[in-house]
Amino acid sequence: MTSTIPTRVSRDSEKRRDLLERMVLQGPGLLFITIFMATPITLVAIYSIFQRGRFGGIVYKATTENFTRALDPVYLGVLTDSLKIAGITTILAIAIGYPTAYAIAKLPTKWRSIALVLVVMPFWTNFLIRTYSWIMLFNREGLLNHALLKFNIIHTPLDLLYTQSAVVVGLLYGYLPLMILPLYASIERLDPQLGEAAANLGATRTRAFFSLTLPLTASGLIAGSIFVFIPSLGNFIVPELLGGGKTVMVGNLIRDQFLKARDWPFGSVLALSVIALVFIFFMLQNAVEKRFSSDAHD
Repeated sequence: MTSTIPTRVSRDSEKRRDLLERMVLQGPGLLFITIFMATPITLVAIYSIFQRGRFGGIVYKATTENFTRALDPVYLGVLTDSLKIAGITTILAIAIGYPTAYAIAKLPTKWRSIALVLVVMPFWTNFLIRTYSWIMLFNREGLLNHALLKFNIIHTPLDLLYTQSAVVVGLLYGYLPLMILPLYASIERLDPQLGEAAANLGATRTRAFFSLTLPLTASGLIAGSIFVFIPSLGNFIVPELLGGGKTVMVGNLIRDQFLKARDWPFGSVLALSVIALVFIFFMLQNAVEKRFSSDAHD
């Protein structure tokens, strides 16, 4: 009896110490998430079920009109266009980012840091200024049209600005580093002996890539895809400046509902739809990552 009491006391003290350590280590992060993520999402969810006031604001009368209005073909078309533009941007980011990250990972050690600095260097400049620079390149009197006319490649200036292609280029330029960095981190951790073993077993480079390299770097690929797709989906600066109002994405729609139309309940519904898409993509990420990891182990 006497021996069990000290044991229980020691176990209780260990549990209290573990709980204290978790609170110290995880507490700041949980507090940050609660204040800046959980609370805003909860407020948006609450606003979505109420009515818009006559002069803006919120009337606290429950309604489902906001949700049925979001199913209007006009708004569904905006969401579809946003998904298409964000998807194209992500695919192009993968096509450019994977070879770039692979090349950086294969550089000598002393050159890798320089290459990574060059990748993140655009972030040293304000995103708005970088977007304005594309207007100078793409407009009819811009540098690109001037160069094409000078070399007689074209005879009349091209309408490059205020198109979906210009929006995709702007988004790709803005978020490409977010694809390269996680891919580099995954590729850099690969054991070079795995590739040598695959070659010794008779695997071609293509087969070794799809059966070995790609599954082992899937986590970086999926993370980079999410880092590019989600910000592209909600971006409203690039469509506004490079799309010229002709290309409306869901980010522009949400901004207009909150700041111009002052229809907070409907804007909250649109914001919730984007949040729901984000959760769906995170679930897909988890499923695909498990699939790739199981293939790699097999």
